[in-house]
Formats: sequence, structure tokens, C-alpha cells
Amino acid sequence: MINSRLCQLLNIKYPIVQGGMAWVSTAELVAAVSNAGGLGILAAGNAPVEIIKNEIDKTRTLTNKTFGINVMLLSPFADEIINLVIQERIPVVTTGAGNPGKYMDMLKAVGTKIIPVVPSTALAKRVENLGADAVIVEGTEAGGHVGELTTMVLVPQTVDVVKIPVIAAGGIADGRGMAAAFALGAEGIQIGTRFVCSEECTAHYNYKNSILKAKDRDSVVTGRSTGHPVRVLKNKLSKEYEILEKKGALTHELENLGAGKLRDSVVNGDTDNGSIMAGQISGLINDIKSCNDIIEDIIHEAFLTFKKLGELKIEE
Repeated sequence: MINSRLCQLLNIKYPIVQGGMAWVSTAELVAAVSNAGGLGILAAGNAPVEIIKNEIDKTRTLTNKTFGINVMLLSPFADEIINLVIQERIPVVTTGAGNPGKYMDMLKAVGTKIIPVVPSTALAKRVENLGADAVIVEGTEAGGHVGELTTMVLVPQTVDVVKIPVIAAGGIADGRGMAAAFALGAEGIQIGTRFVCSEECTAHYNYKNSILKAKDRDSVVTGRSTGHPVRVLKNKLSKEYEILEKKGALTHELENLGAGKLRDSVVNGDTDNGSIMAGQISGLINDIKSCNDIIEDIIHEAFLTFKKLGELKIEE
């Protein structure tokens, strides 16, 4: 058992949060993670409220455990999704791509725990002052939209400036990564890419297989020139992005190139021309198994890692 303040805060067995991944974090995956003792997170992405309501209903038929919703604050439906969260009394909300300040009071009024994803200590302090219950500190190793700082440097700096629990994200897929995150001061971890390669994840097999085949240098960050960089696995689409960016393409040209490409990859299995959002940790993933086995393996390996560290002989 690895317990922390996060487990008490969220009423979960293990301090493991599943990342909210658009087109990936559906009811099946979310329920499986929650049933295994972690915190499953539905991804609202840019989906309209009707679709997310259906996913909430489906999740509740698959689990009676705590689960949450990730709200992309840049989505045109963000206000509607927040209202849905309030109506449905969703226990936990994680937020990305912005500051959730304007929603804090409304969410707290119904008891929802608010956990923003932050790429810097400045934003971590800001959301803590606004009333955030915890923060997810995401390093640039993560898949999808990323910042510039690594998990290794960002986690301890954030731990030093906030009092709320810090959840480490980016570059974590096993128990060694979990132990490292806790050594840096985190009280929980968020995992995305590892859960893509789970039996319960409904993503197309081609998408999963791209992760299984990936090596340590097979991810790349695209779209830096737009101000919204995204980490993906290398393919034809990422090469097109690279060529356009080197030519000085305008932001709208790059955005048009990427429109709908994540769905093409995750749902349709077009991993040549679709966007394969995945983290640098992909090279460490080589199998597909149940969420329960993934979580149990992580906890067991973390325990063994802590034990091994405790056996180190240190002399003054």
C-alpha cells in the first residue's frame, strides 16, 4: 500500500490518476482505472455537452468508484461542460489550457475537487491561491500539449512553493517512475500513455501498436511556432509539420493541417497521417494488459524500489 494525502482527498486506493486524453479517455478506460483503485478521468476535449453526458452515464454503469472529468478551458463548450459537472455532481475536475479561476466558486459549492494541470510554479501558486485542491505538474516528457520544463525539475520546485498535494505527470509509466516522483516530493502521479496500451482502452490497435513499437527517440514536439506545442510520435504528419514550420508557415496553416488528425489516429487507426499523441515514455511500454494489472505492477515495483533504496548503505 502506498498512501498519501491525495488518496484521502479523492477517496481512492492508490495515488494514481489517469490522464484525460481526448478520444482515448472514454467510459471504458475511466471505469477500469477507477475500479483498479486509481482515479479515472473522462476527457471532455472539444466535445459538445451531449456526448460527455452520455459518457458520464456510461461510466456510472461500469463503476461505483470515484471518477472525474478533464475540462479543456480553451474548448468552445467549456462553460457548458462546467455546468454539466455541477449538475451531475462530478467529484473531481482536472483542467488544462488555461486558468480555472472563474469556475472555482461554482465547483466548490457542490463539493467538486479542482485539480488544474500546470506547466510552471507561477501558475501552481496562482491556482492554489484561488482555491485549487491539488495540482498536476506536467513536464515536457508528456504526450499531447506540453510546456518546456521537465518533470524532474518542475516537480520539486513546485513542491517547494505550494502546500497542496502535487501530482507528477510526464515520463512516468512504471513503479520506478512513481518512486522517483515521490522522491521529488510528489504525493501522486498522473499516467497517460501507459493506459493507452491497456485492454480496456478503446483506441484503435494501430494507435496502441505505434506506442509498442516506439523507441526512446521516436517522439517529437510539433507546433512550437503556434505557441501550443504538441508531443507526438514521428510519422508522415509530424514530418509535414516540421517542413511547414521550417518554411515559416502561418499558425492557421499549421492548425488546418492538424485539424481532426487525432481522431484519425485514435479512432480510425490512420497512424501514417494521423496525430499519434504519446509521451517520451513510449519506448518503455511493450505490452497490452488490463488496467488492474498495470496499476498493481506499478505499485509493486514502486514498493520494491523504495525497499531497495532503503537498503542502500550510507556512510558519513
